[in-house]
Amino acid sequence: MSQRVEKQSPIEVVVVVLPESSIMSLASVLDPMRAANRVAGRQVFRWRLLSGDGEAPILTCGVPINVEGRFTTPLGGDLLLVIGGFNLHKHAGKRFVATLQECARHFDIVAGIESGCWLLGRSGLLNGRKATAHWEELEDFSQTFPALTVIGERFVTDGKYWTSGGASPTFDMMLHLITERLGPALALDVASIFVYDQMHSPTDVQPFVSLGRIEARDPELAGAIRLMERTLERPLTVAALARRLSISRRKLELLFARGLSISPAAYYLRLRLQVAHRLVRDSAVPIRDIALRCGFDSLSAFSRAYSREYQASPLKMRSLTRGETSLRSEVARGGGGNSLPVSDAG
Repeated sequence: MSQRVEKQSPIEVVVVVLPESSIMSLASVLDPMRAANRVAGRQVFRWRLLSGDGEAPILTCGVPINVEGRFTTPLGGDLLLVIGGFNLHKHAGKRFVATLQECARHFDIVAGIESGCWLLGRSGLLNGRKATAHWEELEDFSQTFPALTVIGERFVTDGKYWTSGGASPTFDMMLHLITERLGPALALDVASIFVYDQMHSPTDVQPFVSLGRIEARDPELAGAIRLMERTLERPLTVAALARRLSISRRKLELLFARGLSISPAAYYLRLRLQVAHRLVRDSAVPIRDIALRCGFDSLSAFSRAYSREYQASPLKMRSLTRGETSLRSEVARGGGGNSLPVSDAG
């Protein structure tokens, strides 16, 4: 796409927000556009907020978002962004996907944010293209949509179809858009407003752990954490970690004690359990598969370690989480048995 530094008329944006989306993902879309208008001193972006059924979607934090109407045809513009979160099957049915397929034809760029990428996948719009998803879902995303080339980058642009793996990558994606459409100077000004000093390119890999300034302050510690991330399925001993990092075991232990007040072994286990915890709560991956993905040779060993960390077995945690999700969905629908399921409306 050629860079267009000036555009006299505002960039027309439609943002579709589904229930149980992240407020941070929504803010990462809206605030860069608001800041760009402020810095430019004119309306360089003009946006509309829509939902699948025209009602205010309730985000994961419980905040309802006022929208201008329902996502329906006819609709067109420069940029269409679809923000999704949990329980897509409840919030975006066949009619929503059909609307997405039709509307996509009338936008220059169509972007799926967080679980919005799954909707682009379901629509067939990404077939034969490169795409990404949140790092927790990359493997499932790839298996579900074999016609896609799934890569673990922060955000991916392939022609008019863009996908983003999370809230922070979405902020990067919006800065990338501002750079392309309005120039790098304005993008830098927008980043500066938010004191955002680590602008990423689309090819930067999604990390499990956001290290912030640790990478600059203590690169050896950062390197150790990145090595742990890469070896979750087959954890190394502390001695093997030290050898791979070309440092002594004693130095590795000092790095973690000084930087994180924890031993390398304890941090490694905690990292594996945190990844497992997200998969238990937020996915349908079988518990046994989660155990293997996170480096546990037996289900019983995984269950014991998980229970010590979270005071509940993986199965009990999943059961509790599903109960909470059902309650949130009922509240989002108004709590009554007289209203239609959201998927019927979308």
